[in-house]
Amino acid sequence: MPHAPRKGFPPRGASLIAGSDPDMTEASLTMDAKAQPTAKPHLPDAQTVTQVTHWTDRLFSFRVTRPQSLRFRSGEFVMIGLMGENGKPLLRAYSIASPAWDEELEFYSIKVPDGPLTSKLQHIKVGDEIILRPKPVGTLVHDALLPGKRLWFLATGTGLAPFASLMREPETYEKYDQVIMMHTCREVAELEYGRQLVESLKDDPLIGEMVGDKLRYYPTTTREDFPRMGRVTDNLTSGKVFADLGLPAMNRDEDRAMVCGSLAFNVDVKKILEDFGLTEGANSDPQQFVVEKAFVGDGI
Repeated sequence: MPHAPRKGFPPRGASLIAGSDPDMTEASLTMDAKAQPTAKPHLPDAQTVTQVTHWTDRLFSFRVTRPQSLRFRSGEFVMIGLMGENGKPLLRAYSIASPAWDEELEFYSIKVPDGPLTSKLQHIKVGDEIILRPKPVGTLVHDALLPGKRLWFLATGTGLAPFASLMREPETYEKYDQVIMMHTCREVAELEYGRQLVESLKDDPLIGEMVGDKLRYYPTTTREDFPRMGRVTDNLTSGKVFADLGLPAMNRDEDRAMVCGSLAFNVDVKKILEDFGLTEGANSDPQQFVVEKAFVGDGI
């Protein structure tokens, strides 16, 4: 005579889970469940890190996948970040350092040991996710400038990022006869990201021929000895950069400029450019120069 099923258990011979071993016990099921790795929470607007390069103990760059929906103009920025400890996204404005035609997105960042975001962002690895809001904006775009003969990129530190995008943008070389990249850092190692980028352009299969002899690279340091030294502001006001490159002083008819750096740098360069006769413009009012004001905050 068959026994009635025990209360709370299936009949003998029946499996606890469809397709499982009939001899599997409840205890072993619990152990197996605990052994399963916990899935990482999926971030909102997530993109995956594909490459990370640490240039110095204060600077790094990284590349991530690009949202299919993202369309941007070279020189623009987006909001990127990580999930904060309070469970809310912690976002900061970052210039896209890659050109608009690139299949991935590149960013160039400083490391701030106690920075709310970069103290964590500097530890990302390939395969990690970051938050990227696909809504690009910014003033360092060709549309914000009137036509000219020479285009000056003026940057300090990670202010190089938007120009890393624009130096790889074909439109830059279609619109201007000469492009001058002035970049100042404290130490030689901090120039390496820009140096390698500029060096790679002449062999770039897409824009190498367009770049030709049009791009003039003028890196300087302010602390460590280097063939060329001095701040962007000092080299402009003294006329040293014009003498070194064999160029005339800036004038409003031929020269256009884009500026990206600290608040103090932006203010000082704006005054110098105005003294040369140039007028600041914007997307809605193209003129002779533009300044990016999205990155002047501290504590990143």
